[in-house]
Amino acid sequence: MTYRVIQWATGAMGKTCLRAIIDHPDLELAGLYVYGEKKAGRDAGDIAYRDETGVVATRDIEDILATDADIVIHAARLQPPYDHHDGDILRLLESGKNVVSINGNSFPAHWPEGRRRRFEAACAKGGTSFGGAGLNPGFAAERLLATALEMTLAPKSATLSEIVITKEVKSPQYVFDILGFGSMPGDVDPNSPDWVPAQTLNDMFSETVAAMAARLGVEPDEIVTDHGMRPARADMEIAAGTIPKGGACHFDWRWKALKDDTPIATVHIIWAMDKSYIAEDEPLWRLSIDGTPKVDLAIELEPPEERDGRTSAEQLGVAATVINAIPRIVEAPPGLVAATGAPVAPLDKKEKTLAQEEA
Repeated sequence: MTYRVIQWATGAMGKTCLRAIIDHPDLELAGLYVYGEKKAGRDAGDIAYRDETGVVATRDIEDILATDADIVIHAARLQPPYDHHDGDILRLLESGKNVVSINGNSFPAHWPEGRRRRFEAACAKGGTSFGGAGLNPGFAAERLLATALEMTLAPKSATLSEIVITKEVKSPQYVFDILGFGSMPGDVDPNSPDWVPAQTLNDMFSETVAAMAARLGVEPDEIVTDHGMRPARADMEIAAGTIPKGGACHFDWRWKALKDDTPIATVHIIWAMDKSYIAEDEPLWRLSIDGTPKVDLAIELEPPEERDGRTSAEQLGVAATVINAIPRIVEAPPGLVAATGAPVAPLDKKEKTLAQEEA
């Protein structure tokens, strides 16, 4: 079966998805939405470094809403707050188009009730489905954990660790304002819910640890954060600019789902500009399960011998999970689709930091 697909946004990740659509024999590119004026009016193939497609990029959402398509790959840049792009996604769903997001949205059972109802209403109106896909969130903690649990009896807890090197990201706004690199560790508190870089990540990865806990059969009492940052030892030149000596070049983001004050599920993500604080043999992902027996999986992704420009193995992996999720989301009954596939009742969320707990 051939699916008609609209690509929404063409940043580094969106462009990788666009190429995957054009190259896939069972997908037909139906439309392309872009944010930049310089891309509007250009053929999608030109933007993706492919042959001409006949699909012209537009900045007008009305053009996209009027386009006949089965699904939209929503790959807009992550921006605070977490629901920043909800208005556009709701309109797409109401127009009769299924939507898959690369920015979380992988465990709707954890959403605030008001947000969940708005999306359910949009899906009902359009007869559509909405879900998230990607490596993390979307796969590593949610779906990979489900498989790994089949190797152990009576699992007690699970931890996912991930390492992301971000030196090649070019956007200064994204690197410094949204991700927080260059911030002085003594001037900001990464565990403060008011700190912008933490706001969106907290909402997104709280979903992930809640999904992990649900897969373990536990409803956590609360989700807490234990974030930290490490300083650059010298001025650091990166694609987006300069991180001054002492500015944050490494983040340890941690979210923990607690039951009776015990961590049941933990996500630890390292976002770093280099491996100054990382052991050389650390894998992309490490999934550890405390059970009988214990399970410890180390996983890497390697790029193919021939690839497009600087496209990383991780970007290709995200595109793969999104493309492979299309049949699942298109064929699902109207409504919200969890990456885990686990039907779990909504959870009460009481987020606080470990520092607040100890105080």
